[in-house]
Amino acid sequence: MSAVNIALIKKLLLADLKRLSLKRGRVILASGKTSDYYFDARISSLSGTTAYYIAAVILDMIKKDRVDAIGGLTLGADPIVGAVTALSHTVKRPLNGFIVRKSEKSHGMKKLIEGPLLKKSSRVVIIDDVVTTGSSTVQAIEAVRNIGCKIVRVIAVVDRMEGARENIKKFGLELEPIFTIKDFNV
Repeated sequence: MSAVNIALIKKLLLADLKRLSLKRGRVILASGKTSDYYFDARISSLSGTTAYYIAAVILDMIKKDRVDAIGGLTLGADPIVGAVTALSHTVKRPLNGFIVRKSEKSHGMKKLIEGPLLKKSSRVVIIDDVVTTGSSTVQAIEAVRNIGCKIVRVIAVVDRMEGARENIKKFGLELEPIFTIKDFNV
């Protein structure tokens, strides 16, 4: 995809996120913090058009990286993983996806990480829909590092700018958001 197309796709993605996912009103976030707005990003990431926009932007962000798989903590990463892996095939750069459970499955194969087998040498991208403190993203980072994967990038669709960048940096990684809260004028 050309830079012009990605610029347009990012503009359309931002408009969709504002229209579909940004909700006003007092809520308690997963981090336990209280906020006057909420991003229900799954409304956007489960919309066919917006999921395509998210996947296209992420694939553009990682186009120069050697990456084997992309994934993150369930539930925020789930639809994004599906969109990115499907679109990666159409651009002739197929990626595997993986989902990190919040806790190890208590039955069956007792997996913590679902998807095609990640190996010690796997180069992965960690993704999340919205990050506040980054605790979900950190949980995914720890899970893939525990099996020896190399984390190439950490990407979020929206960074609320409330500590995630700093918490992820403690792992020697940089958070790369597609958008920050400043893009939404909240």
